Amino acid sequence: MPDLEHVKHAVTDAPVDDTILRRWSPRAFSDKPVSPQDLKTLFTAATWAASSQNEQPWRFLLGIKSAEGAEPSEAYTKLFRSLLPGNQTWAKAAPVLYAGIVKKTFSKNGKPNGTAQHDLGAACATLSLQAVHLGLHTHGMGGFDADLLRASFGIPSDFQPIAVWAIGYLGDPANLPDNCKLPEQQPRDRKPLAEVLLNGWDKPARL
Repeated sequence: MPDLEHVKHAVTDAPVDDTILRRWSPRAFSDKPVSPQDLKTLFTAATWAASSQNEQPWRFLLGIKSAEGAEPSEAYTKLFRSLLPGNQTWAKAAPVLYAGIVKKTFSKNGKPNGTAQHDLGAACATLSLQAVHLGLHTHGMGGFDADLLRASFGIPSDFQPIAVWAIGYLGDPANLPDNCKLPEQQPRDRKPLAEVLLNGWDKPARL
């Protein structure tokens, strides 16, 4: 198997913690199960993300594959069926799927929470970094049917599914569909800092 950990290890102009540099979103997952203790650690890490007024608007629907040879759990099946076909082709190998969902209003007054999705993103990012620390990887997917997911789980109207994520150990990209193999083997890159760090619109901040 190619040394994807080396290929995907980010190179930056400024010093960045190695856990961040090693985080990436593989499509090739091993069927090796993730332990309940590691899952507890991952989601505990997620809950310690920052959120507006400490609302903690996130909810996570968790699906875990059953033992080898057994049928997947009901929750896993519902999550998998919500994925669009292009994501199903590779996500079927992942031993864990979860959906990130937000509460759209503040609990204390019922007013709209404009930062709920931002806060869920922070929680999922925190989970993903904890996963790297444990030797795991995550891959978030916007390609899913939110209405199907809502109906399958009976999600209340005040909650909105935002993304479905795969969690697992790195697998062999040779087992991926052909349309997924090339991105898996390409080095990662990011926009130059001058494009995104500004001190006036279209005016790069000078550091």
